[in-house]
Amino acid sequence: MIEPLTTDVAPPGSRPPGSCCSAPITPDQAEELSAVFKALADPVRLRIASIVACCPAGEVCMGEIAAEFDLTGPTISHHLRKLREAGILASERRATEVYYYVRPERIEYLMGPLDGMRTRVRTSGCE
Repeated sequence: MIEPLTTDVAPPGSRPPGSCCSAPITPDQAEELSAVFKALADPVRLRIASIVACCPAGEVCMGEIAAEFDLTGPTISHHLRKLREAGILASERRATEVYYYVRPERIEYLMGPLDGMRTRVRTSGCE
């Protein structure tokens, strides 16, 4: 098993000083993260997620999202469903409208491994 890189000795069970993370991601984590990143890899879905995340109200209705695109309603619904299935967005129906909001805990979950890699690259001295 690959061990995390360290620059100092740390007590067992703790995160070593100078390490980017406690350990590389597991195959199961890689599979799950890959599926979520695949959902975000589509330009329309990435833009939808950005629109929802940047909304000052914290939520956006389907009609407001659709108004930003030159796409049919069913196509926007398809992209929103993919983002919900990936756990990036959640929704709530109110009367005849559906409102979408970002799940911040899911974004944090996605960013954790990337942040760990970025930290390690910055501190490793690699160019």
